[in-house]
Amino acid sequence: MRFSTPLEAGRLVRRYKRFLADIVSDAGEALCIHCPNTGSMLNCMGEGARVWFQRSNDPRRKLPGTWELVETPQGRLACVNTARANRLVEEALLGGVIEELAGFTALRREVAYGLENSRVDFRLDYPAGPAYVEVKSVTLGFGDTAVAAFPDAVTLRGAKHLRELAALARDGVRAVQLYCVNLTGIEAVRPASEIDPLYAAALREAVAAGVEVLAYGVEISPEEIRLSRRLPVIL
Repeated sequence: MRFSTPLEAGRLVRRYKRFLADIVSDAGEALCIHCPNTGSMLNCMGEGARVWFQRSNDPRRKLPGTWELVETPQGRLACVNTARANRLVEEALLGGVIEELAGFTALRREVAYGLENSRVDFRLDYPAGPAYVEVKSVTLGFGDTAVAAFPDAVTLRGAKHLRELAALARDGVRAVQLYCVNLTGIEAVRPASEIDPLYAAALREAVAAGVEVLAYGVEISPEEIRLSRRLPVIL
């Protein structure tokens, strides 16, 4: 996935009110831009961090740009725009990159399903039946290991999605939890049980019910992001 316009670089001043970030561009502009990430962004930012943003010239927008990338305190590149994960996964699905999910005949987005009024990110249709795929963006890394973790904050919604997938799997329907690891320099993924033990327990229960768990890493640059390789998941 190539960015529609070249990203501009700058330095982070602060992130606040969840969706706002003050930065200073390399050209010296002080800007308030949109932060498209509802998580804590733990270990993913710091005062003065190198950032990249996409500027918008749309007069209807209140903010002049969107924060896309950051250099983490560990020296990795992370894509903090969580909306990119689904687009990356869809591009990889259509391109045959995710071999475990190849061979589908139709792809649908945001399909209603389950007992808790959920919407799954992708429903893939195969001759043998559908597969329901839930996508999560992983950006939590650590300085002493190449194993990333999810989530970076308590996620009741994430646990709900795992329950929904587990219910499908128990009924014999293919259900997949796919982690899009939007962080460079990572070799594996694990549940962050120290942050959200209920989510970690829900993941283990989902696996026991028959839910498939996949993780794919990305390659990131200010010009392009793409899903590139399978990563192991440590349960």
